[in-house]
Amino acid sequence: MSDRDCVKAQHFEASLQSIAETIRQVARDRQGDNLALLSLLRLLEGLHQEIRDSLFQDSLPDNRQALYSLLKDIEASGGWPYIHRMKLQSLLSNFQDTAVKDPASSFASFIPLAGDDETLL
Repeated sequence: MSDRDCVKAQHFEASLQSIAETIRQVARDRQGDNLALLSLLRLLEGLHQEIRDSLFQDSLPDNRQALYSLLKDIEASGGWPYIHRMKLQSLLSNFQDTAVKDPASSFASFIPLAGDDETLL
């Protein structure tokens, strides 16, 4: 790698670190606001898909040797980027912990009380 390429790579890494820190700060600023954090996660997932489906695919090698080299580099540098989706079971774990401690209050908002005007369909 030439000195110029090394400087470009260092600048790119610094840019990525700056972007990552900005995202962390936005997330910290919204700590406790599950809808805002969910929106941030959706944005990141959308960006991942957008980059993967356009820019990344357009940059893929067109011969076997270059593709093999890319695959070796992907494997050596941590594998394929993946955005893990939370399973419903994990999402509900906090709710289940609360339900075990105080079952009546956990479901109170879901069960109409006698005399309520609302009816279940």
